[in-house]
Amino acid sequence: MILDKFSLKGKTALVTGSSRGLGAAIAIALAEAGANIAIHGSKAIPEATQQRLKAAGANQLALVGDVADADACARLVEETVQRFGTIDILVNNAGIIRRSDAIEHSEEDWNAVIGTDLTSVFRLTQHAGKHMLAQGSGKIVNIASLLTFQGGIRVPSYAAAKGAVGQLTKAFANEWAAKGINVNGIAPGYMATDNTEALRTNPERASQILERIPAGRWGTPEDVAGAAVFLASSASDYVNGHLLVVDGGWMCR
Repeated sequence: MILDKFSLKGKTALVTGSSRGLGAAIAIALAEAGANIAIHGSKAIPEATQQRLKAAGANQLALVGDVADADACARLVEETVQRFGTIDILVNNAGIIRRSDAIEHSEEDWNAVIGTDLTSVFRLTQHAGKHMLAQGSGKIVNIASLLTFQGGIRVPSYAAAKGAVGQLTKAFANEWAAKGINVNGIAPGYMATDNTEALRTNPERASQILERIPAGRWGTPEDVAGAAVFLASSASDYVNGHLLVVDGGWMCR
């Protein structure tokens, strides 16, 4: 049955940046599909998120750490494997954004965004990939952005990081597709999350953005959930190096 291909029963997923927002919605969706979930936040995991996972029937593990730190990346993967015995799915969702005019964008902001949004993806994929290569299977889903394709405004470090995430997705897919590991990405459109609060509270920018979205609304974290389950499941076994855009039609406008 086709729906059986979307089941994640018996699988284990690590979802970075899943304490709230987009990551929490993805983690809950994977749990509802049957996966064990290692949720992660840079600080303590909100009780509300853990309760939502519990309601979804998840066997869960809460992890805390700064993904910009190399040791933390290794630890997140190893603690997941120690708890559940394997890691079958990695969702690289953790990310930050710093907004300023390009001429004033500080090196501190550049390094912070590149470290969190790009270098962590490389490190975590390497660490999880070692286990996946050994078992001959695995699913890696990188959360990209519309700025993987476009330059954006006042976010040079974020645009650079997300552009590189798209290329990194393809690079890993080229090497690992024949070894049973699917590496793909999701490029969310304009979502109503913490990262877009500055845009949504700016009447001019909010209006400009909304007018361009054919669907006529901002996306929600739940809008990405189905795409994540698809790319994490056996339903996507012949999908490699793909960036799935979930944007309400923004890119086709």
